[in-house]
Amino acid sequence: MKVLFIGGTGLISTACTQLAADRGIELYLFNRGQRPATLPAGVKVIPGDIRKPDEAARALAGHTFDSVTNWIAFTPEHIETDLRLFAGKTGQYIFISSASAYQKPVTDFRITESTPLCNPWWEYSRNKIACEERLMAEYRKNGFPMTIVRPSHTYGDPMFPFAVGPWGKPWSLVDRIRRGLPVVVHGDGTSLWVSTHNTDFAKAFTGLLGHQQSIGHAFHITSDEVLNWDQHYAAIGRAVGMEPKIVHIASDAIVRAFPEESGGLLGDKTWSVAFDNTKIKRFVPDYVATTPLVEGVQQSIDWLSKDPSRQGIDEAFNQKTEKLIAQYGS
Repeated sequence: MKVLFIGGTGLISTACTQLAADRGIELYLFNRGQRPATLPAGVKVIPGDIRKPDEAARALAGHTFDSVTNWIAFTPEHIETDLRLFAGKTGQYIFISSASAYQKPVTDFRITESTPLCNPWWEYSRNKIACEERLMAEYRKNGFPMTIVRPSHTYGDPMFPFAVGPWGKPWSLVDRIRRGLPVVVHGDGTSLWVSTHNTDFAKAFTGLLGHQQSIGHAFHITSDEVLNWDQHYAAIGRAVGMEPKIVHIASDAIVRAFPEESGGLLGDKTWSVAFDNTKIKRFVPDYVATTPLVEGVQQSIDWLSKDPSRQGIDEAFNQKTEKLIAQYGS
């Protein structure tokens, strides 16, 4: 099976690249080569920029694929480019959407693929919904062979799951816990959340590659482990070796201090969610998530600990956190 990943070296896609190679898939990556990566043996790279459609068309000329996945499509304009590039040239096109596209606020915490798509809080999610709608229209009108995958909060070695923090420098939270400084958790810490290790996501995702019965369908892929946010931070503390000092603050107050968190918090993590994975398990019967949060977080923090260059501290985040706690903490 000949497969193309557009991207393929990100947090989620790296695990999928590795597993696809392990399973003997003839895998090509189309990307700019700007992210350093040691690729698995046998993976081929086609250099190019998907944001430059003419360049991409020249680079991909002469290729056809059994399956194409675009890991970096975020807007309907990106979808239009892919429709022009791959119509008639692939047996399957997989769009990576987002579980944040599901209805917010939720009316039922147990989410299935039939849960409505609506997120007034987050433009990122609304753009993903628009992408899905464009692809579904093309499938219905012209038979474009699309499959939609909606990851939820997926993590791996470079990033453990948290709700409020510096996304580029997660070590900042480790440092705060080690120094006995408080960390902020939204609400009262009891809202439910699902975090999925990237190697678990890869098992189900790889099973969809070339899966003709998946054409026209949407799937979310998550763990079945449902924990509250205090339990997430307890897992971080366990990996660090110190119990975190948690300060609970209302989501609205957090967003006033960290406006960049508005979409991800008010449009996603504030709400209790759990995912029904019956559908993906029906299409990929051997899928099971096997990395519990405590193990996955430990692996991530162990990985970060091995190299000082991975342990950047965001001092601006620390300053805003202290100011937030002084204003709203108790």
